[in-house]
Amino acid sequence: MLLSQNNRINKKFSSLDSKGEKALICYIVAGYPSLLLSEKIVSSLVLGGADIVEVGIPFSDPIADGPTIQKASLDALTQGITVDKCLQLSHRLRMKFPELPILAMTYSNIPFKAGINNFLIKLKMAGIDGLILPDMAIEESESYARCARLLDLATVFLVSPNTGNDRIKKIINYSSGFTYVVSVLGTTGARTSISKYSITAIKKIRRIAGPNKKIGVGFGISRPSHVRSMLDAGADAVIVGSAIVDKINQTSSNSYLENDLKLYARTMKRPCMR
Repeated sequence: MLLSQNNRINKKFSSLDSKGEKALICYIVAGYPSLLLSEKIVSSLVLGGADIVEVGIPFSDPIADGPTIQKASLDALTQGITVDKCLQLSHRLRMKFPELPILAMTYSNIPFKAGINNFLIKLKMAGIDGLILPDMAIEESESYARCARLLDLATVFLVSPNTGNDRIKKIINYSSGFTYVVSVLGTTGARTSISKYSITAIKKIRRIAGPNKKIGVGFGISRPSHVRSMLDAGADAVIVGSAIVDKINQTSSNSYLENDLKLYARTMKRPCMR
């Protein structure tokens, strides 16, 4: 699917390519641990080197997410976080960071319940540049992709390590901005090591994608060594999510949180700058 060169995601990848860099994409759960802290968390990650931010809109049944993000989403919903509040957060981030690419991530029930075109218009008005729907099958995405294309919103689809070659090609063709490569079978969650089958799968997807299609790799990335492995295998971007939520949970005081996250983003960005 086509995405204009004016979309901030494309502009960011072009800028990074000109410097020989790869992208660090950081995920947060909107409203966790609070809306105010969510805004400060994103600011810290951007100051640490995050190139793209993924704002998770909490959903009651996040099937692609592991225990860490599931709990954070439930906590946010319990506090009364709504889609509109998430979009208000995104709008504030847009005002603060005019050139920052912002992706929304949620599940298909939310946009289709709201009306897909209406939902996507709201995303665009909030300054969001694209959407990730982990449970959206490409066979069911025609109306979604058409509406997104008209609004110049990226449609990021997921591909897993065990996906067949023909389907990989189809998913890459349906994706815009980049294709989200799931590095492991299963749900999200920080891991201590990267398996050989993950590296083999990324190399295969890189070959199929060719030189002009961007691929981002997520699920389980928590250390700089993981970032290096993914980039060596051919990724254009790495996506860090559960490890950031873990950092939030492990930091005993909010006064340390912003600095800790800035330093963490800096360590994760460093391998992207080789």
